[in-house]
Amino acid sequence: MPRTGATTAILAAVLFGIGTPLAKLLVHDLSPWMLAGLLYLGSGIGLGLLRLVRGLTASAKRGERGLRGAEWLWLLGAVAAGGVAGPVLLMAGLTATPASTASLLLNLEGVFTALLAWFVFREGADRRLVAGMAAIVAGAAVLSWGGPVSLAGGWGPAAVAAACLMWAVDNNLTRKVSLADPADIATIKGLVAGSVNVGIALALGDGPPALPTAAAAMLVGLLGYGVSLVLFVVALRHIGAARTGAYFSTAPFVGGIASLAIFGEPVTLGLAVAAVLMGAGVWLHLTEDHDHEHDHDEMEHDHPHIHDEHHRHHHDGPVTEPHSHRHHHGRLRHRHAHFPDAHHAHRH
Repeated sequence: MPRTGATTAILAAVLFGIGTPLAKLLVHDLSPWMLAGLLYLGSGIGLGLLRLVRGLTASAKRGERGLRGAEWLWLLGAVAAGGVAGPVLLMAGLTATPASTASLLLNLEGVFTALLAWFVFREGADRRLVAGMAAIVAGAAVLSWGGPVSLAGGWGPAAVAAACLMWAVDNNLTRKVSLADPADIATIKGLVAGSVNVGIALALGDGPPALPTAAAAMLVGLLGYGVSLVLFVVALRHIGAARTGAYFSTAPFVGGIASLAIFGEPVTLGLAVAAVLMGAGVWLHLTEDHDHEHDHDEMEHDHPHIHDEHHRHHHDGPVTEPHSHRHHHGRLRHRHAHFPDAHHAHRH
């Protein structure tokens, strides 16, 4: 499961990173609001259509389940923070923030995600994990370095930083609903965030985009925002918000590599330094060995699972793996390597 989480987080970063230079090809034809809205809508509509094609029972066959109870409130909070407040704060902040400063400040999302995960949601952390996170963020900062940093104006940079905080809140709240079907989560977030951003664009005077341009933006959004978010949620399920956020922070490096092919940009010293720093950070995370004796409290919940050392309950008949149903966990104390998934939310 830890390997699954790392793999899906890196794949999410790859898709999002490749989507960034592709979106740049469209930025001259669309306003930032309209482009953001079409990217989100492409993810929501595309995933929704794929879900319909699979059929209504496909989720059950894969062992996935829908959102339930209080999970709708967590998801609502995530969408409000990351899909509505985040973009609004970013666009407002960019109007009063130099581009070089804004690029560096955007790296705060990974930092804030980790800090919230560690200090608010109590995910486990150690020196190796912190060092890996620092190396990855440093690599991203090297990539985004564009000259002197200016915090003049005050509210502009503060708004950009606040946008990063909203996306960090989004990441951690999405972690709370990650046991539900990732496709459902990504579809809902895409539809809501896309509708809000397109609505703002139209309110600011944008006209409807040309059909080919809109279709291209929505296709990029389906892959770079939709499929990427599905993989991101799967990673949250297995390794928690801090580790997933760290792996996802490699997306700017992927975007830089993709730009070499798409725009013919030269290999720079910054790209080489970022590769070393991010490679070191990812290695530190991949080789992490979080192993100690821990307790599992008695609880009941519902999520996709297989019958392993944490799932020893009985079934009356044959079952497929994985499968999902409400099941009971008795109190258990043991020791093994683990990550902050649904069964390992203990404090350290």
